[in-house]
Amino acid sequence: MKAIVYTEYGPPDVLRFTEVAKPTPNDDEVLIRIRAASVNPFDWHYMRGTPYVVRTTAGLRRPKVIRLGVDVAGQIEAVGKNVIQFQPGDDVFGTCKGAFAEYGCASEGALVLKPVSVTFEQAAAVPVAAFTALQGLRDKGRIQPGQKVLINGAAGGVGTFAVQIAKVFGAEVTGVCSTRNLDMVRSIGADHVMDYTQEDFTASGQRYDLMFDSVGNRSLSDCRRALTAEGNLVLVGGPNKGRWLGPLTGMLKAVVLSRFVGQKLLPFRSRPVKWCTRATAGDGLRGMGGLGHLLKEQC
Repeated sequence: MKAIVYTEYGPPDVLRFTEVAKPTPNDDEVLIRIRAASVNPFDWHYMRGTPYVVRTTAGLRRPKVIRLGVDVAGQIEAVGKNVIQFQPGDDVFGTCKGAFAEYGCASEGALVLKPVSVTFEQAAAVPVAAFTALQGLRDKGRIQPGQKVLINGAAGGVGTFAVQIAKVFGAEVTGVCSTRNLDMVRSIGADHVMDYTQEDFTASGQRYDLMFDSVGNRSLSDCRRALTAEGNLVLVGGPNKGRWLGPLTGMLKAVVLSRFVGQKLLPFRSRPVKWCTRATAGDGLRGMGGLGHLLKEQC
């Protein structure tokens, strides 16, 4: 089968489109004929091998695993003997090993049936970005109905899900984005939008119960000014400065500072998930079939 592989760290030209062996699923896995995959910052960091802390798990001198790609949507071609939820022919999406290829293997719990109303391309854009938004808001930020929530980076992959998921949880949502994306962020449910080229959300005088920051372009002290006295700041992204720790530098500062202030400064990284198959029905996110309730009920 054809796949995109890399055998050394570096810029995109280290990637090669070549022939590799078709994978065989383990007893608790399925084999997917991949119809669509999406690219995440996760893939970029592993391709570059930066910050260097990535190499402690990916391989010090060269990558241990030569195929990239996590988000996937496709059709099941074969199932392992212990798989009970799926059968060949099922349309699914979720996460898998080496999604930038014609075929990939995934554990049963990493997939869910694709709603008929959702295309393969739409479904493949969901897993990492949506789970990052869901876990950051629900599990780390402890979002509550009626809270004032600000999403910095509301027009990005994670941010667009964060806006919609915050609305599903009953929050009053303010989205921060560029001029060209104001209408789009409104259309996905934001109650208020701010154009960061025209307005500084840290100096507006408004205070938020929860801030979800997927950009990391403002200092911790700036962000704290926009929080209530006991507000939560969930830090998802940040500038990729420094070869060794990159965005982790700012997150480590947040951990230390959080010990001395009333606000909670919460660095966050999404974790692998197990889908709840019962959660495939419902009204869901705008334009995304049943995915809204699916995400809200994710295990």
